[in-house]
Amino acid sequence: MSVTLVGIAGIVVLTILLGLGLQIGVAMLVVGFVGFAVVTNLEAAFGLLSTVPYATAENYSLCVIPLFVLMGQFAFHSGLSKDLYETSYKWMGRLPGGLAVATVGACAGFAAICGSSSATAATMGTVALPEMKKYKYDPALSTGCLAAGGTLGILIPPSVGFILYGVIAEQSIGRLFAAGIIPGIILALLFSLAIVVKASRNPAVGPKGEPVSWRERLVSLRDVLGVLFLFLFVIGGIFLGWFTANEGAAMGALLAFVFMIARGKCNRETFTRALADTAKTTAMIFIIMIGAFVFGYFLAVTRLPMSLAQVASGMAVSPYVILAFILLAYIFLGCIMDALAMVLLTVPIFLPLIQTLGFDPIWFGVLMVIVMEQGCITPPVGLNAYVISGVAKDVPLHTIFRGIVPFWFCMIFTIVLLIIFPKLALFLPDLLYNK
Repeated sequence: MSVTLVGIAGIVVLTILLGLGLQIGVAMLVVGFVGFAVVTNLEAAFGLLSTVPYATAENYSLCVIPLFVLMGQFAFHSGLSKDLYETSYKWMGRLPGGLAVATVGACAGFAAICGSSSATAATMGTVALPEMKKYKYDPALSTGCLAAGGTLGILIPPSVGFILYGVIAEQSIGRLFAAGIIPGIILALLFSLAIVVKASRNPAVGPKGEPVSWRERLVSLRDVLGVLFLFLFVIGGIFLGWFTANEGAAMGALLAFVFMIARGKCNRETFTRALADTAKTTAMIFIIMIGAFVFGYFLAVTRLPMSLAQVASGMAVSPYVILAFILLAYIFLGCIMDALAMVLLTVPIFLPLIQTLGFDPIWFGVLMVIVMEQGCITPPVGLNAYVISGVAKDVPLHTIFRGIVPFWFCMIFTIVLLIIFPKLALFLPDLLYNK
């Protein structure tokens, strides 16, 4: 059997193991180890297993992951999500479907300090769903906007998805963060527009909120000044070169901790829970990364990614046709696995192909994140929909998926915009880093 066929067989076996419910990191580790042993020898495979875990864990550039996760945990336990929602409601509540629009705005704000789609959806769901239920919002609209709004968590920086992509693809994390800002804002605005249009056509699905004076609106901004400063200081400092991504993440975690103390939310319980949740999330990410690196070495010795790139470059079709098939594959994979695992699993396969076709890897990183998150709200699985289903236990799953439909098409429109106008993603990175 040729080494290329061994690589294909490895992917098939990995798919079967995932279908059987094996943890993604463990599955990639097992398949990568066995496949590497088949292509080389058992001694070399054990050598790989003895070096990759340590090399991954001691990688200084990966310190940014637990630090940004810790920043999000401190911000969450400080009660920031509730303040973001209330401020958004006071500014946008009078629009048709104003509570749902406020929810999207709060999701975007929380995404700027969280970096996780499921965490954003679950956190904002506990805050926003009782309010929308109180004002008799259509369950499909209220749950759909939360599932979709949660996807902003991995697009608006700081994003763990961009960090992992940057490490695997050897791209600047700062440039990736900058590339996600404009598409993230566009997507949030399109979500809001979809809500306003739907509620304007049928006011019963999203009644307008109560009138709020301009004085109340301006006063409400005081409650979100802390998170605004946190975001601008950390992300702005990285963009301006004041500190590296690691240093920025450390400063963000420190400032979020100070913020939690200043708001009187820091006690033994919240502090311990924040550290424990950070440790669990970090351990999960690193297990996936170790498995992905071992699997990546296996793919490298089979030369499967390079073979795919050669085949694709020789096909008499437009590069955009091949790009479309890759994006469709991401949407499908997003239905069945975690977004971060998908980054680590697929980038070693698809990135050489993308570069062979002449596409910018930073631009592709933004597209990849959007379609992965689109997969997270796509039936039959749609992980974000299940997260919201766990929060809104009285809403059937099919109702949540029905509410997601308009937001799904907003994502399609954003992808088309980025393909037609790549500068929407590349303008800020070029402005900030090509001085």
